[in-house]
Amino acid sequence: MNQLEALRRRSIVVADTGDIDAVARWKPQDATTNPSLLLAAAQDPRFRHLVNADLDRMFVNFGCEILKHLNKDRGRVSTEVDARLSFDTTGTLAKARRLMALYAQAGIGPGRVLIKVAATWEGIRAAEQLEREGIHCNLTLLFSFAQAVACAEAGVTLISPFVGRIFDWHRAARKLEDIAIEDDPGVASVRRIYNYYKRHGYRTQVMGASFRKPAQILALAGCDLLTIAPELLERLSRTEGEVPAKLSADAALRMPIEQLSLEEKAFRWLHNEDAMAVEKLSEGIRKFDADARKLEAFMAAQAKAA
Repeated sequence: MNQLEALRRRSIVVADTGDIDAVARWKPQDATTNPSLLLAAAQDPRFRHLVNADLDRMFVNFGCEILKHLNKDRGRVSTEVDARLSFDTTGTLAKARRLMALYAQAGIGPGRVLIKVAATWEGIRAAEQLEREGIHCNLTLLFSFAQAVACAEAGVTLISPFVGRIFDWHRAARKLEDIAIEDDPGVASVRRIYNYYKRHGYRTQVMGASFRKPAQILALAGCDLLTIAPELLERLSRTEGEVPAKLSADAALRMPIEQLSLEEKAFRWLHNEDAMAVEKLSEGIRKFDADARKLEAFMAAQAKAA
């Protein structure tokens, strides 16, 4: 048995890509996209027919095509709200509803779509309302424990803590070439969140994301979901071996973990206390915004050329 097969026995494997052929090959349960992934996919001649002059419609076009290769009953695709709305609750609500309306026009029901929203205070409040409306949300760009606690209290469906970007920040800050898995702050962050959620009975699921190496993935075996880029799926599939569980809901229930409750002031203070999280959240929003603008420029050029 290879490590990918073994990992599937511990966690739900999700493909982190806009490459539809990769989704078809790896047959994950779910798939996640973001503006950066779709910028790369849109420039690939194989997927040029999905490019539309409207950014929202193009995101939905890719989502619909990806869904064709997922389980027709359980498979879900994550589609991201414009990063420029990260601090705009009303705007996020409107954008999410528009995306879901476009999916509905394509015959895709709400059970097959997760709306990705940046885990800012404003984004979390929007997600809380969307969940009440039956629109399921994946809270992304999640780096701090404060973000994770607030998301759970808001009752969101899923969170995506970014292992690799946390690792990158600490590696650069410590001026190290690498950090051992047992000391990896990205892995430790997801473990802490997972144990907290299970200990206190939150329904929000944890999906580890943004991996740099297979060892980080294997160190989180047992996490609810793990979203993995195609190149790392390939490496796992080429390596034989069992994958022991590293996370367990039963074990978490026995841990003496204090429960928190965060109103806005407490959330902002606790998040602000984590320099890495403040920096990486801001950087992530800027990067997704920049790639969305590049995508819009590319689409405009394609339309003009046509």
